[in-house]
Parts: sequence; structure tokens; C-alpha cells
Amino acid sequence: MSDLNSTANQFFSRREAMRPTFRTWLKHLSLLLLTFCTVTLAGLLPPFGLIGDIFPNIDPQTWTDTFYALLSLPGAYLHELYRAAHLFLTDWTYFRHGLSFSLSLLFILTSHEMGHYVACRLYGVDATLPFFIPTPPMLGPAGTFGAFIKIVSPLPSRRATFDIGVAGPIAGFVALIPVAIVAFLTFQQTAAIPAAQAADGGQIVFSDPLLFHFLAFVFRINLEIPMLPNPFYAAAWLGVLVTSLNLIPSGQLDGGHAMFAVFGERIHYWTGRVAFVAMILLSVAGLYFFNSPSGILFAVLLGVMMRIRHPEPLDDTPLDFKRKAVAVLTLLIFALCFMPFPIQIR
Repeated sequence: MSDLNSTANQFFSRREAMRPTFRTWLKHLSLLLLTFCTVTLAGLLPPFGLIGDIFPNIDPQTWTDTFYALLSLPGAYLHELYRAAHLFLTDWTYFRHGLSFSLSLLFILTSHEMGHYVACRLYGVDATLPFFIPTPPMLGPAGTFGAFIKIVSPLPSRRATFDIGVAGPIAGFVALIPVAIVAFLTFQQTAAIPAAQAADGGQIVFSDPLLFHFLAFVFRINLEIPMLPNPFYAAAWLGVLVTSLNLIPSGQLDGGHAMFAVFGERIHYWTGRVAFVAMILLSVAGLYFFNSPSGILFAVLLGVMMRIRHPEPLDDTPLDFKRKAVAVLTLLIFALCFMPFPIQIR
């Protein structure tokens, strides 16, 4: 076994990770550009933007009204997309708000994925450039389902597994801190921006993680007082959510990679199942006590992750003390970012 580990280490110390071709760059940049467009529009629409109720004239009273209202939704939705794009191109307030949201969020997502990608290149592991996933505004979270890289060669060691796994959330967390600071610095400045129209019911409320409570204490902000739309807050909040979800110790999530590297396959197997059960309990409690449906989606995600087997690294040498210390740091990042009931409907 030691001879196999030595051979693997020599192989990966000599090899260089694959380089993307021009065609590959073009494909990934096209996805990034398309995601930039959808995220920018999403930053202008509910629940993050300046535009309030986008279907003010749709209020069905009978089953017939409901049927015709459903038929009219696609046209009304396209009309609102056009209106948002027109406001973005003609009104400086909307232009600034949309760009502030999209550039901030994509900065966080790109930092996260490039953390993984750079770590892969340092270890000679073949990986794709980040795939950005655009979604229609309002039909997907913030105009995107995020981004991911695909590792296409074996992981050389537990150390490489750990470093590649935690590099993403650490880089993303470092990137979201200045965005969050700008959000708290601009709380008062948002008074000049038109507020979204208040909903009569079913208002979406975003919970605040420990990181935001700490920043609120530093900047003397009362988070209990409703604030006007703030694109930096929205982008940082989504970055915090992405970071915390990725650090859950399950499957091939970033936290799963770290758990596998630190404790091995058996502990990784059981923590994934414990996390799944815990998320089910949180989703039920959140739905009952806080009218928060978000936990159900997270439980489904963990259910899928739990069924994906983690790849075995070629070298099973345990981690050194420095990496175990970094593991404690990532646990602290998870604690600062995790929100048991992130979205509530009141």
C-alpha cells in the first residue's frame, strides 16, 4: 500500500492539470454572461429589487378567473421582464441597483468556485472551469442556481481532498465579507431609493445569520427595523446561504469533502445521514413554527447528496495539525453563516 501511495504522489507531483481550450473558455464565458443578465434582472424584481408587486392586476375571485389568470401569467411575466430591462437601461437608480446586486453576487460565486479550481491546479487535478447556471428571474433563486466545477481525475490524497474542498467556501466567505460591510454601511443611503410596494400578505422575510448580527452590533444597526431594498445585503445574504449549504458535512458537498478527509469514510457516511435527519426535523419545525418552507428543499438536497458515494483518494495518509486547525476554522465559518430558517413567510 505504501508503494502505491508513493507512486501516486510521484505521478501527481509531476503532472500538470489540463488547460482549457479557447472553445472551452468561450462556452464558460457565455454561461457567465447569460447568468450576469438573469441575475441583474433578478436584482430588480421581488424579493430583492426595487420593483414591487409585478402582478397587481391579477386577483382571481372564481375558478374561471383563476383559469384565465393562469393563462395570462406568461404574458404578464414577460411584460415585467421587459419593464425591468427598460428601467435598468433608462433609470440610473435601477441601473446602479441591478449592477450592484449582480456584480456582488457573481463576485462571491466566482471566488468560491475559483478557490476550488486553483486548488485543483495546484495539486495537478483535472477540473473544468466554473459552470454558471442561469435561471429565469423569479423562477430560480436570484436568477441563478449558482455555479460548480467538475473534477475529472482522481484525487491524489486526503490532503488534496481537504484543501480542494475547503478552498471554495473559505474563498467565498472572504469575498462576501466586504460585500456585507458595504451593505451595512449603505443602510442609511438606501433612503433615496424607492421602496418596493408592501404586500398585503405573504411577505417574504429573510433571517439574519450570526455574521450579520455581529456586523449589526459593530455598525449599530437594528436588524428588527425593516430596511429598504439593499443590493449588497441581498448578495451577501445569498453568499452566506450558499456557503452554509456547501459546508454541511454530507456527500460531495464541500463540508462532505472536509469530513471525509479529516475523519475517513465511515464517519463521513454517518454524518451525512445525521445531517439529513436533522434537516428533516428543522424543516418540519420551521414550517410549523416559522412558516418557513426552505428547509424542505434543503432536506431534498441532502437526501440526494447522501446517496452519492464519495471518491476514494489514492493516498490515505491522515491530515496534519495545520489542516485540522483549518477544519476548525471552516466549522466557525459554518456557524457564522448557517441559518436554520433562512426564509419565512409572514
